[in-house]
Amino acid sequence: MASGLLAKKTVQELHAEAEAQTLKRVLGPWHLVSLGIGAIIGAGLFSLTGIAAAENAGPAIALSFVVAAIGCTFAGLCYSEFSSMIPVAGSAYTYAYATMGELLAWIIGWDLVLEYAVGAATVSISWSRYVVTLLHGYGIDLPAQLVASPFQPLKLPDGTVVHGLINLPAVFIVVVVSLLLMIGIQESARTNAVIVVIKVTVVVVFIAVGWAFIKPANHVPFIPPNTGTFGEFGWSGILKGAGTIFFAYIGFDAVSTAAQEARKPQKDMPIGIIGSLIICTVLYVLFAYVMTGLVHYTEFRGHAAPAALAIAATPFLWLKTAVSLAIIAGLTSVILVMLLGQSRVFYSMSRDGLVPRIFSDVHPKFRTPWRSNLLFMLFVSLFSAFAPISWVGHMTSIGTLFAFVVVCGGILIMRKTHPDLPRPFRTPLVPLVPILGIVVCLAMMYGLGLSNWLRLFVWLAIGQAIYFAYSRFHSKLRAKKT
Repeated sequence: MASGLLAKKTVQELHAEAEAQTLKRVLGPWHLVSLGIGAIIGAGLFSLTGIAAAENAGPAIALSFVVAAIGCTFAGLCYSEFSSMIPVAGSAYTYAYATMGELLAWIIGWDLVLEYAVGAATVSISWSRYVVTLLHGYGIDLPAQLVASPFQPLKLPDGTVVHGLINLPAVFIVVVVSLLLMIGIQESARTNAVIVVIKVTVVVVFIAVGWAFIKPANHVPFIPPNTGTFGEFGWSGILKGAGTIFFAYIGFDAVSTAAQEARKPQKDMPIGIIGSLIICTVLYVLFAYVMTGLVHYTEFRGHAAPAALAIAATPFLWLKTAVSLAIIAGLTSVILVMLLGQSRVFYSMSRDGLVPRIFSDVHPKFRTPWRSNLLFMLFVSLFSAFAPISWVGHMTSIGTLFAFVVVCGGILIMRKTHPDLPRPFRTPLVPLVPILGIVVCLAMMYGLGLSNWLRLFVWLAIGQAIYFAYSRFHSKLRAKKT
């Protein structure tokens, strides 16, 4: 049984599967960079930045972004080597199958369900908040019970704090984006590219306009003293803030899930991963610095739309509406890439027999794994409707960091077990870079606290129950090797 649990796919088998795939190869390097930016710039920047500044790091949230970027850089270099060497849909799940065996591949695949599905739910909740705020500016107030989770109080634009029944706007956007993904990857990529241009333009305008109105007093002290509790300001607050806003960086690994739809994956995947990461890190640090300079970090606590609050501190009130519209469009692109990544991971798991075959069915006309899209439309909608944003945001961060640790470890294993395999992109300074990636990511996981570790363990335990009850009996690889 142990040998079955540790059974691995060879790189040759993975390449053969890729050649037999039926997904359309239509994505070029700039499509992939755009997909990465589309996923990276979103709720982490526009919503979680305010939460982390108010509760963890204060103005030093800019340093939290630097810490998170360091961990991402190490992991991104490892992802780039894997994606150029194994250009197959499935991301870290596929890489684990080739390096550590089926059981760990299942654990990572199940973890990616948490990362992408719950991540999409987090962003849809943020999308809902910005829509409610924007409509309020035009005198339109949706019923409070229909725009918020029953488990987290929400401060409405007029200052009222409410407990809702269901978050219908969040469900709405998940359904719309899922339907777009079912229609086709090329159409989805074009839509995302347009939104990314709008989103990046607005972030740059926010930085340029807001810089002139920074109040230096808002940055004093830049690192607020710790309250005596780990993670509440001070250097531990910077670390916990990095873990919280790490959610903002998960876009670059979503790029790797589209490897089977890239025209030249060996060349283009590293460009998409590293390129999107560099561009977004620079924008993040500047955005966080300006936002906490415009408004004192304590004012972001519990606020539904912190970026809109910050721009209101400038005399350009017309920009508030423009920023809100662009943020809403930008959050839409994040949901699109998260749901795209999730459906491709589940597609790969289904092709391997670990989940029912129905989820790898490709639509005869649109050539998309539409049943996976449909499943996660329903699954994510439940989280969007009822889960609080801080809870799902932290769950996404710890799931992402866990996947990054495995990918970095996978590079160390592959360099030992398959040193002669062609690597169009090679991670530099191995073993130093993968080891540093593991250390930094584990440190940020530690910073997220015990409650989030427990949620991760519970989620993984559910996954293990499914694996031993269903997946191991239907594994195509185990059937082939017995």
